Amino acid sequence: MTFKQLNIIQPILTAIETIGYNQPTAIQAQSIPFILEGHDIIGCAQTGTGKTASFSIPILQLLHQQTAPKKGIRSLILTPTRELAIQIDENFKAYSTHLKIKHLAIFGGVSQHKQVGQLKKGVDVVIATPGRLLDLLNQQLISLQHIEIVVLDEADRMLDMGFVKDVNRIFTKIPTKRQTLFFSATMPVEIKKLAMQLVRNPKEVHVSPVSSTATTIEQSVYFAEKDEKLDLLFSLLNDATIERSLVFTRTKHGADRLAKKLGNMGIAAAAIHGNKSQNARQRALSDFKANKMRVLIATDIAARGIDIEELPHVVNYELPNVPESYVHRIGRTGRAGAAGVAVSFCAEDEVKDLKKIEKVIGIKIPVKANPSAISRTSTPEVKEVRTEKKHSEVAQKRQKRNSQRGEGQNRNRQKSKEHRATNTERRATNNERRTPSNERRTPSNERRTTSNERRATNNEQQKTSGGTITSRRR
Repeated sequence: MTFKQLNIIQPILTAIETIGYNQPTAIQAQSIPFILEGHDIIGCAQTGTGKTASFSIPILQLLHQQTAPKKGIRSLILTPTRELAIQIDENFKAYSTHLKIKHLAIFGGVSQHKQVGQLKKGVDVVIATPGRLLDLLNQQLISLQHIEIVVLDEADRMLDMGFVKDVNRIFTKIPTKRQTLFFSATMPVEIKKLAMQLVRNPKEVHVSPVSSTATTIEQSVYFAEKDEKLDLLFSLLNDATIERSLVFTRTKHGADRLAKKLGNMGIAAAAIHGNKSQNARQRALSDFKANKMRVLIATDIAARGIDIEELPHVVNYELPNVPESYVHRIGRTGRAGAAGVAVSFCAEDEVKDLKKIEKVIGIKIPVKANPSAISRTSTPEVKEVRTEKKHSEVAQKRQKRNSQRGEGQNRNRQKSKEHRATNTERRATNNERRTPSNERRTPSNERRTTSNERRATNNEQQKTSGGTITSRRR
């Protein structure tokens, strides 16, 4: 099938030929006729299938063919990231070269002044991120009352990034009489539920099984621990045939650290993620496309906006913990039937993630041998060595615990001895204090004895004296 057989108008056909496309992809061949007929669409297509052209080409044709164009924005494309907005805008620019259709991308991270100025001049198509669009709506700097065609692109990412409420708010500003095109790389229950709230009697287009990978991509995995991955990556990049490589990390800080380390090793690299300024991200992407830089390091969300033709090499420096993200990552290469290479590094604690990925994509990823890698299928000898090592480590830990326990017991015994000695000293001191008191009591007792003796003598004298007096009276 050719684009001409899809009833594409000549101005757009000319632009397509200039770009160098020969025939439509599966998603384009299925979606374009439905869109030109005015149907709503629910499309499930993975990254790199030509999805953007599947809606940008028919939208341009429908807007061009209107006999009495309305004033104001006639088509709105919602996308989750700035990079994707720029990519889609570039697509509209390429296909509308011979048309009088004006388009504009609006997104955050830059001043809104220039974007507002272009809106005031009048545009037909707006490609927007939800946050910036809501800002302009709240300031009453943009109107969506003339929208005829609305596209929700990368709906699964919209859900992941928490944009669903924003999307629903935006749709309340759009006329109910409209054509809605809903696209997502994956179609879980939550996404399907969202789609059915926005579309009416849709035509469903499923290009390929969810989470399948292109057969033109040569996939492989190296087993390497975290401290071995940098050397392994450096070794791979020493291959002169690898002109450019897109490397994925899980975190933004990890991307920055890796870019710095590669730079110190003499490899030109830059990181692209949400914490980077818009200018820095665009500059890094431009340098990478122009072969001024060999390695671009990206996180999953930032990579969704990367549109690079003939990208031959992708590296998963860290495996994603979501299997579908693996599909999106390696979908950067092997596009439109071209050959590509996807290499993954897997540490011991990432094996569980690898198994999930293999289960989802339905294939066993070939393992490439590497001196610093972990053997996936250990031989008996390796298992024996590992067992002995494990037993040795256990014994060392037990010895350490016993040693610590012995030291603790010795410390307790010493403290007990010191405590007993202290108590003995205290008793001796108390005894010494009691002795003077006893000595003080002795003179007092002696005085009491003398006094008693005196009383006894007096009594005897009184008796003697009394007897004499009685005798005399007689």
